[in-house]
Amino acid sequence: MTQSPTDLSLWWNTLPADLAVPIGAPLPGDATADIAIVGAGFTGLWTAYYLLKANPSLRVAIVEANCAGFGASGRNGGWVSALFPVGINALARASSRTDAIRMNREMFATVTEIGRVATAEGWDINWQQGGTVVLARTPLQLESARAEISDYRAWGFGEGDYALLDATAAKNMANATDVLGGTFTPHCAAINPALLVRNLARTVTAMGAKLYEDTRVEIIEPGILRTARGSIRAEVIVRATEGYTPSLAGEKRTLAPFYSLMLATEPLSEQVWASIGLGQRQTFSDGRHLIIYGQRTADGRLAFGGRGAPYFFGSKITPEQDRNPDVHADLWRVLTDLFPAVSEVRVTHTWGGPLGIARDWWASCGFDHHTGLAWAGGYVGDGVATTNLAGRTLTELITGQVQSANELTTLPWVNHRSKKWEPEPLRWLATNLALRAITSADVVEERTGRPSRRAAILARKTGH
Repeated sequence: MTQSPTDLSLWWNTLPADLAVPIGAPLPGDATADIAIVGAGFTGLWTAYYLLKANPSLRVAIVEANCAGFGASGRNGGWVSALFPVGINALARASSRTDAIRMNREMFATVTEIGRVATAEGWDINWQQGGTVVLARTPLQLESARAEISDYRAWGFGEGDYALLDATAAKNMANATDVLGGTFTPHCAAINPALLVRNLARTVTAMGAKLYEDTRVEIIEPGILRTARGSIRAEVIVRATEGYTPSLAGEKRTLAPFYSLMLATEPLSEQVWASIGLGQRQTFSDGRHLIIYGQRTADGRLAFGGRGAPYFFGSKITPEQDRNPDVHADLWRVLTDLFPAVSEVRVTHTWGGPLGIARDWWASCGFDHHTGLAWAGGYVGDGVATTNLAGRTLTELITGQVQSANELTTLPWVNHRSKKWEPEPLRWLATNLALRAITSADVVEERTGRPSRRAAILARKTGH
């Protein structure tokens, strides 16, 4: 393993000892299975879970380069949200109005499904469904919030799904500076994601899945995956490697790994929490273009993250990129600007990691019956819930057994094919120029009070 798991994130560092120990062993040599899954993050583990629920006799093998939950699944912001990276209007353009609405409502149901499974399996994942508040802190952000809610009303979503908040209501949820209003959706829970991914890994192995950790897959071909430790032959192979997909032969331009970084404070006093709010552990963000996200943890910390780290040439991924002093300093400045009451508290953890982004920003899952190859990924950081939907959908696609009444296999993200990313150096130039444009858009809007044309162009290009 390239890193000690306890160094990966706050979530890993605070795991109970019984969940931090290895769950699987390396692949001992050549093997066979009915279904082989590459990647022991949320996507791979949820797929194994639902496959074995559908047919307990299946021989399922999960192959992981490091340890279960090593990637984004154990490092993210802990939002079990109904967010999907492609907006409802883009979904409708690619399918139909009915299917776009179905996709959104299935994402709502997925939040509930994860809570249901955690309760049924007896997992303590620090679950609290307090919803998400997105603060509007400038007149432009408030105008955008009003437009967003108006758009949702036109799609038939009511106050119970998306609500517009005035300044008082928004500050009652998250008492940040300069709040003019905001939006609220109940379709999100705060969790410790490492608790979820490790409990899930332990459960699927108890159900009969073989988990091979510390075994890096080098090549996926129809009917076989190859590693330095041996090969596994299987009728079906599922690629569930998200930001690490470029490390596979032939997949260099399938997804681009973008880094998202986080920090966490020491546990805050009740006095500080009284000034901040988040009494229901609402997850929170604001209306800026460069994404930020945060939650109140179960042990009373603020865990806060955001984008802003550069894309590295050649889709390079190294442990050194998980911590960027400049980006972490920027995150701290943003957090203390939002909540000045935390300016004197200690930051105890900083971390980060890569997430996967497709060229058109579409998350997708699918299965080719002719080759036996399946995949899911490209969640753009919105994967904690979407991976569960992927696992249920792949199960139906692979087994042909319909597990739900909602026709998951006909949702608009199923079998969507994104274009490949440009070769280098074009990929490096384009992605980092886009990052600069988004960053400058926030600065320009704050200075001028007018919408950024660059931000509008990028939003159209990313499905919003």
